[in-house]
Amino acid sequence: MSTIEKVQEEVLVDEQVGINNEIILYNDDVNTFDHVIETLIRVCKHDALQAEQCAILVHYKGKCSVKNGSIEELTPYCSALLDAGLSAEIQ
Repeated sequence: MSTIEKVQEEVLVDEQVGINNEIILYNDDVNTFDHVIETLIRVCKHDALQAEQCAILVHYKGKCSVKNGSIEELTPYCSALLDAGLSAEIQ
């Protein structure tokens, strides 16, 4: 007879309600790459490379997640992106 052992691992899941939101930036035919990059650096505190990569993703894929956090944390960032003429929303 053989004994079958079941190993049970405890997995801690750090799941906080409301922190799984993101700002999605959408492509448009109005804003230049430079404007998008400069705005992401200024508003979202991206470094130059990160902002450039997001701008390229937005251009070729149509959208890109640019910041994660709670609704309360993301609202001023999204408003600033909208004020700068970009198309963005919180999801």
